[in-house]
Amino acid sequence: MEDTAPLRQAVLAWLEQARDLPSIPQAITDAALSTQPEFDAVVNAVVGAAPKSEHRDLYGKADGDWVPRWSTLLGGSGLGDATRLVAQGATVPVEEVADSFVAFCTAPAPAVEDWLLLSGELPEGTRIPLGRYTLQTFTADELRQLGPMPALHGLQPGGLDLRLLAGAPFVHAPDPDRTSDRSGLPWFDFSGPRPEARHWRALLPLILWSPELLHVDAVFDVERGREFGLHPNHVPTTLQIYENHDGGYKEVEVRETGSFDVTWGQLPRLQAFCAAVTAKIDAVMDGTTSSRRLPRRRALRLERAARHLLQAYQRTHSDYGVWEQEADELHLDYVIALEALMASPNDQHEGISEKIRSRAAALFLTPSLREQVETSVQEAYSARSKYVHGDVLKDQDEGKKLAALRELRLIVRQVILRWLVLTPCGTEDLAPFLDAAASGTGREGAVDEPLDAFFRATPPQDRFRP
Repeated sequence: MEDTAPLRQAVLAWLEQARDLPSIPQAITDAALSTQPEFDAVVNAVVGAAPKSEHRDLYGKADGDWVPRWSTLLGGSGLGDATRLVAQGATVPVEEVADSFVAFCTAPAPAVEDWLLLSGELPEGTRIPLGRYTLQTFTADELRQLGPMPALHGLQPGGLDLRLLAGAPFVHAPDPDRTSDRSGLPWFDFSGPRPEARHWRALLPLILWSPELLHVDAVFDVERGREFGLHPNHVPTTLQIYENHDGGYKEVEVRETGSFDVTWGQLPRLQAFCAAVTAKIDAVMDGTTSSRRLPRRRALRLERAARHLLQAYQRTHSDYGVWEQEADELHLDYVIALEALMASPNDQHEGISEKIRSRAAALFLTPSLREQVETSVQEAYSARSKYVHGDVLKDQDEGKKLAALRELRLIVRQVILRWLVLTPCGTEDLAPFLDAAASGTGREGAVDEPLDAFFRATPPQDRFRP
């Protein structure tokens, strides 16, 4: 193992001489710092402690030679920020900075992880497996340790205030297809689908658990010990007003959490529900590698339904709130999700909307709910057809329209959950069972008993709602 003491001493000497640097910003950019003669000692110490053969990620070619990249040593590690703070007279824990820099240079390059910041509130210490993903909450100090220079958090102007994120729900997973040379993009990464579509297998169990809206607020990369890629403007915040002890008031910036909320008492139920739903999703998605047509088609249809549901969720900003320009368009997402799961490979095009409506209704256990579902799905089909064919939708009270859209959202969500519970994982088609149930034959054994058993063992938060 390489001796890291010379590297640590070189960093301490570099920070000591930084006290004599000019404090004007343009004189202490990373590019300007890299030209300082004293920086050569740091570079040479890095070569000795972290040779290219073991730490390729630190090196790049310059004039035909492999040398440590100054942009990585100063920018990626946080040493540049520490240097600027020292030059500007701030109190910096230089011993901790030196230790962090040594760890940055000598540790193996970490895997890149996809992280999603979600709306909502979960208890501190939450950790729930979601297939290859993990739903987790962190303290501010735990998040601080993910970056390259924990000691600098709170010192850099304009930096991310990690206190905003204490207790925030994150979904994260390693991404084996990504490398540390590629920086993450928070939204609209044109290299692939939207984030809620790419990560639907982690998000769908959470959406099926609760009727409350869940949003993806940001998607970013984490390289543990190197990069925590979430930026301040990607965290939705609001101001809360508190009364001081002296009778005055102060405004405090807090994370905007939304309505998705899980208590300590609900955590065991949530974990059991997520485990059960994830297992069912995995069983269906195993069909993508099947040689049989029906399992492959079923897997593709589940993914399509989930993606459209999640897309609609992202465009629904509050429980009864949808942008007016998009309210009618959301019917497309919901109807596509229904058709993806309720259609059968043997269906003829004629009468398909009636089949979808009756099969969706057959998934519900009481006559009143089945009637409610049939009516809602029929209205959704009517609105979808008029919108697609360019007809003008009849004027409707805005409140009633949003209430109907909310009811449709909850119904589609329940249809997906119940489809997952009931759908065979072999080569049988679910549609004939639902057609029989809709006609009143074989309902108890094919639909009612399996659903009742699932809801008793692993109930979602709203078991008895549509």
